[in-house]
Amino acid sequence: MPEVLDRFRSSTWGWLRGTLLGWLTLALCLVGVGFLIILVQWIRNLDVTYELTEDRLILRKGIFVKSIDEIELYRVKDVRMDFTLINQWAGIGTISIDSSDETTRQGALVMPHVERAADRREELRRLVDTARQKRRVRELDVSSEML
Repeated sequence: MPEVLDRFRSSTWGWLRGTLLGWLTLALCLVGVGFLIILVQWIRNLDVTYELTEDRLILRKGIFVKSIDEIELYRVKDVRMDFTLINQWAGIGTISIDSSDETTRQGALVMPHVERAADRREELRRLVDTARQKRRVRELDVSSEML
């Protein structure tokens, strides 16, 4: 089994301090409703764990019924990071991955509210490049205008 280089989840604490909805939820804690929202968000964040190895991004999904899905890093086409001004202040971001893997066939894999998102994105890009070089794989973009 390959060594896991990084393991992370979406951050409930990051969501609370890094989004407008999180701040609103903290305000609702004054009347008691916010605690329920925080509990739901925390359980939602427990649902998926991301593990990064030299060759794969592994998604471990589920709390009671579990599944494992993998994206081979040499298949990753694009790694994108989005963040708002509040996200920047809180040190979180949303990482999106497009690949030729079945996992992302319906759309990008979106990892919301990730702590140290900029560092993780750079590490992911470096590992994608290394995996491509190791397998001698190149990405070729073909325009539909040329066909």
